[in-house]
Formats: sequence, structure tokens, C-alpha cells
Amino acid sequence: MVEPVAVLALAVEAVIGWPNALHRRIGHPVGAFAAIIAWCEKTWNRPESAEGWRRLAGILCVLLLLILAVGGGLLLEQGLRLVAGRWAWIGITLMAVPGMAAGSLYRHVRAVAVPLHDRRIEDARAAVSMIVGRDTARLDEAGVARAAIESLAESFCDGVVAPLFWLMLGGLPGLWAYKAINTADSLIGHREPRWRAFGWAAARLDDLLNLIPARLSGLLLCVAGGGGWGTMLRDAGRHASPNAGWPEAAMAGALHFSLAGPIAYDGVAQDKAWIGSGRSDLSADDIDAALRVYLRACLLLGLIAGLFAWRLS
Repeated sequence: MVEPVAVLALAVEAVIGWPNALHRRIGHPVGAFAAIIAWCEKTWNRPESAEGWRRLAGILCVLLLLILAVGGGLLLEQGLRLVAGRWAWIGITLMAVPGMAAGSLYRHVRAVAVPLHDRRIEDARAAVSMIVGRDTARLDEAGVARAAIESLAESFCDGVVAPLFWLMLGGLPGLWAYKAINTADSLIGHREPRWRAFGWAAARLDDLLNLIPARLSGLLLCVAGGGGWGTMLRDAGRHASPNAGWPEAAMAGALHFSLAGPIAYDGVAQDKAWIGSGRSDLSADDIDAALRVYLRACLLLGLIAGLFAWRLS
């Protein structure tokens, strides 16, 4: 019953996104999760507390998020069905739209390519800083392009494939449970001492929820890019994440790029392994090429989801 809703939500978000006027008036649902996570972290993750308590507090934070996301999703779905009957799918689709990010991801990455084409490196750095966590102030053209393409590949899983997967599998409760945990992982699922214990549950659960979608993302990117299978299978494990390496290696292999490599976070250099064996001196043209692969992968995903919807209808 949710499959046609999932395809429609993906399409609506790709076309109109989450309008700025709406964002100014009511914010974004993910912002509510972020506020809850921030409150839990400030209240429960005290540096003087024992590591065991901080880990338990992180588990409680995750449970609170799941209760709110799943409970809220169920209330919305059932309420819409009671009020709107056979037209409930319209409301459910609209409630699912902000959980998707196919269009917004394209627009954010395209916003990096445009100034890079015009040799406006400072503007390109500012644009890429909106979508990556690494230090961007000293990135050259190749560094900016690699950062944008890596974010595009990884976020294809987090922002497109995984939300659609969990929406099709669990309706609004599944979608918003995934978004809550993914938001928690991005905010507190880090290895630094401050978050290592408190964010442990969020990071591990996010790994589990992305296990299948990440591999599906890699498969779709290889098909859309016309290759990259060998690189994906060889290099996916070089990423620190058990999941992010799959779409990133697929994109690198499909376009014959080298991605990742040494980067810096908060002024600390990290000697990350290279993913892929192609060239690393990337440019705005290469971002455009990656966006074309991404668009084809999104269309392929929508087609597959539509076929499932048709078969199950």
C-alpha cells in the first residue's frame, strides 16, 4: 500500500523539494529530531559521568527518537486513513516528501559546480562546506570537486535510497525512524572522546539501517555509470564506514576517478585511503559527470520502485 506513495514522494521532492517559504514558517521535520538530540546530549552526556552511563544515556536517546518517530508516523498514517479514506495516500505522500532528498542533493552539489566553472574558488569552497564536514578553507579546485562528488555518492544512500527503502518497507513510521537515527548519527555518532560513548548506539543502529541500502546504492551507481563493479568490490572496505564505501567506490569506479585520500577535520589531518585508481585532479566538469550518473541512478531507482508498486498493486 505504501509503494506508490514512495514513488510519488520521491518524484515530488525531486521537482519541488522542501520550499524555502515553508521552511521559514514551520522548519523541517529533521530539525525537530536535531533539537531533541541536542537536548539529550546537553542534559545526559556530561564529561564527568562514567563511560558506561554515557553509553546507556545514548541508548535512551535513540529509544526516545524511535518512540517519537514511529509513534508519530503511525498516528499520522492512521489519522489520515480515518479522515480521508481512499484519498489518504495524498496526505501520506506529502508527509513523506520532506524525508526524501533527491532534488535537494542535486541542487546542493550543482551549487558547487557552478562557481567552480567560473573559477570562483572561494564561492565553491563555501558551497561545498554546506554538504561536507571536512575543512574546506584551503581546498584547491580538485579538492573541492572530490569533496562534492564524495558527498553526492554517499548521500545518494542516506538521502535517496535508504529513505525510499524504509518508506516502502515500513511506511511513514519506517521512513521517519530512519531519518531520526540518521540525523543522530550525523550529530553524535563520532569517534571523538566527547561523543564516542554517547553516540555509540546511534552510530551502530545507523550502520545496520544502511546495510542493505548502501549496497543497493552501489549497484545502482554502477549500472547508471556503465561500470565500476571491480572498483566497488575491491575498494568499498577502504572507507572507515562499513556502508559509505559502497556508493563512493561505485562512483569512483564508474567514472575512473580516485576519491577520498588525505583530508583534514577540525584542523587535524587524516591520512584516509584512496578509493578508486583513476585520476584525482578533478574539476567542475567531473562534478557534472557525477551528477549525470546520479540522475540516471535516481531514475533507475524510481523505475524499480514503480515496478514493485505495480506488481504489488
